Amino acid sequence: MQRILRDQARKFALDWREEPQLRVQPGESFEIETWDASSGYFKSEADKAIPGNRPGFDRIPAMANPVGGPVYVEGAERGDTLVVHIEDILVADYSWIAIGPRRGPLGESTRWPELSGDYTTKILRHTPGPSGTMRDGTVHFSDRIKWPVTPFIGTLGTAPDREVCTSIDGQGEWGGNLDIRDVAVGNKIYLPVHHAGARFYLGDVHASQGDTEFTGTAAETCSTVRLRFEVLKGKKTPWLRIEKPDALIAVHAAKPLEEAVKTATFHLMDWLIREHHFTPTDAYCLVSTCPDFRINVYQMCNIGKLSYVAGAEIPKKYLGR
Repeated sequence: MQRILRDQARKFALDWREEPQLRVQPGESFEIETWDASSGYFKSEADKAIPGNRPGFDRIPAMANPVGGPVYVEGAERGDTLVVHIEDILVADYSWIAIGPRRGPLGESTRWPELSGDYTTKILRHTPGPSGTMRDGTVHFSDRIKWPVTPFIGTLGTAPDREVCTSIDGQGEWGGNLDIRDVAVGNKIYLPVHHAGARFYLGDVHASQGDTEFTGTAAETCSTVRLRFEVLKGKKTPWLRIEKPDALIAVHAAKPLEEAVKTATFHLMDWLIREHHFTPTDAYCLVSTCPDFRINVYQMCNIGKLSYVAGAEIPKKYLGR
């Protein structure tokens, strides 16, 4: 099986001009070994998020959130859709979260000075489950608090159309740093193709994350991701989409948050109208009346140029009408 090794997965931009690290056929499984968002800097709670101590943080934007790629997908052309099938995510034996001054929405807090005055790193230990691996493992927040490992890919995308975007704050219809916890094993991710070969990038895996990723970091970890591609010829996808076994999710990133919510809902309505035979009237009324329609707020952290990320979700059981 072809693989991008961790030491190769140190790219900090999604750039259509770069030479591919791999070339794969549709349907061919391959792996990418990823760094955590700090490229391995945080190993203990003594490692703080002080910018002057972190390699690459003297650059603007900072050289953080590394990705592997590009992966060239044979047969993918401009105007196609790339479907990403996530087969497996195997995380490392720990993750980290770091807070401190000017980081996140409470980085200048006067109400809780410890959040804005001190740099704090928490190391979250992972233990294997019955399988002997982290696939069914546990994240230990403390001696009392724990939850299942629920990994997902925080940053993935195809090369943007007419620009080069950094992996730390690049976002668009092509993907980017969106921190969508539904970009997970068993789900299909739909991405537009702007260049021959699609030129796909991936990194920034999290062992778990709550809605909004409020502090600006989640359970950041290294991983090995196995995936394969499908190419839908001549079919354009307007913005990243997610298909779960039982639901559809349309995504958008914008500020303010209500713009992300509104536009994600528009994207979902368009999906229902174009591909599931809804009339505009029925699609509009469905999202307002269905008790199982959901808005997921995936990323709402005040860091750099990042927009807020929302997903509009509808269960598939309503598609038959």
